[in-house]
Amino acid sequence: MQSDGEVMKNFVVIFAALCVLTACASSGNRVLKTETEQSLTEKVENGVTTKAQVRELFGSPFRTTFTDGGLEIWTYQFDDVSSDAVNFVPIVNLFTQSYSGTRKELVVLFDENDVVKKYSMSESEVKTKGGVTN
Repeated sequence: MQSDGEVMKNFVVIFAALCVLTACASSGNRVLKTETEQSLTEKVENGVTTKAQVRELFGSPFRTTFTDGGLEIWTYQFDDVSSDAVNFVPIVNLFTQSYSGTRKELVVLFDENDVVKKYSMSESEVKTKGGVTN
């Protein structure tokens, strides 16, 4: 039989482990974490900001694509998610996992002179599921 001290010690260890497991996870361009549509208006200006300046501000893009007319589009992405409660339900968590949070995405269209033609910043909710049942 465990003493009260041992029970408390086990509780603290389990609680600490759960705290570590519930920590947030993030992926993508960390610079976007603190950016908003408003903060971008102070940094990026259509017809003025160059491709080199965008790279200096945000680094290399997550994805590069081109329009039918050959204009370059850079996309930056940042996901900030945390574990959902289902991940901590015994037995159930063996079959399914779920994470939710937010995604920020910055899309920049450059003109033929490598100057920002248009840009757009969006923030949306994301939910990722995995496991045998999903």
